[in-house]
Amino acid sequence: MRENAMPDHRKLGRELELFDTDPLIGAGLPYWLPAGAAIRHSLEEYIRREERRAGYQHVYSPVLGKRELYELSGHWAHYREDMFPPMELGAEEELVLRPSLCPHHAVMFRSRSRSYRELPLRMAELGGMYRSERSGVLGGLTRVRAIQLNDAHIFCTVEQVAEEARGALELIRRAHRALGIGPVRYRLSLAGDGAKYVADPELWRRSAELLEQALDGLGIEYERAKGEAAFYGPKIDVQITDSAGREATLSTVQVDFHQPARFDLHYVGPDGAKHRPVMVHRSIIGSVERAVAQLIEQHGGAFPAWLAPVQLAVLPVSEEQLPAARALLARARELDLRAELADPREGSLGARIREHRLVPYQAVLGAKEAADGAAALRLRDGRRLEPLPVERVLAELGAVVADQRAELWPH
Repeated sequence: MRENAMPDHRKLGRELELFDTDPLIGAGLPYWLPAGAAIRHSLEEYIRREERRAGYQHVYSPVLGKRELYELSGHWAHYREDMFPPMELGAEEELVLRPSLCPHHAVMFRSRSRSYRELPLRMAELGGMYRSERSGVLGGLTRVRAIQLNDAHIFCTVEQVAEEARGALELIRRAHRALGIGPVRYRLSLAGDGAKYVADPELWRRSAELLEQALDGLGIEYERAKGEAAFYGPKIDVQITDSAGREATLSTVQVDFHQPARFDLHYVGPDGAKHRPVMVHRSIIGSVERAVAQLIEQHGGAFPAWLAPVQLAVLPVSEEQLPAARALLARARELDLRAELADPREGSLGARIREHRLVPYQAVLGAKEAADGAAALRLRDGRRLEPLPVERVLAELGAVVADQRAELWPH
């Protein structure tokens, strides 16, 4: 075992009742239990909010598409071995579970005429996609067959690409800080040899140069890696490591000249003529599944307060304080805090404190606190605060959660 190794998310995720799998549902298809669903929901809402602030517009698109859609995008020719087999509907129609969201977004872009004044157009979606992974490589949340992807596609001019890629990288770095995730390296993934990649050397060269400009503009050190690009273009991969020391990609920024040409995308320029946009693919946290797996291992189950499945445990010392405890619980939930009552009939105060050791905040109510409308707050880091009015306690907790702060208490 490695020194200071992180906990395995598969073991801890099941112990904490975050997620699980069942042979009847199938390998690589985890289900989310209430505590895990709370983490996932908070993460998704955080990403949507940050994307809105950055000028993204959110869309929904179906998880199915006709086989012809993926033939047009190039996925069928270059990615078919990782796709589920087509489902036949009648003699002439075949539907495919999508392996990617970009073809749908390309179709949505071309649904009407576009002007250069609309660019850059930033289209985002937290959408499902499916990969036909072999059973032997599946595990926990990191390798799954049903993926919820934090995806976006920026349609822009060539001149806007480097700035848009820089903006995506800044979003990625901000999200990693909020989540407490430490990437191990940035990788510029380039084409390798063989027929895996679309053939257009000049476009590959231009795409790589634009990504290099974005990385250099932010002073980010990176490594070049041949053979790790997407089939349609080079990409920036932000790499993380798991509890076993295995490296994986969490976040990406990609430049794509290929699919705009395949879908005949265009916008009307200031000269009144049609011009081809560039697609910048970017994912801030990659798949929700892999992001949560990394969070479980990074934090050992002691999540930042804004992500924690239970943010506040209410602990009455005895049954006499139950009415005050229930009132505090109801008020916390009114303020959208995830709170839980640790009933005194379930064990001693010490036992209940230990049971809730991963909860960021514990509000202890003795006879004096209940009479005064106050609570004695215990923080997960071991600090104990003097009794404070309940409304102040909840206001402080709400501010920490709303701001996605790393610290547990403002002072």
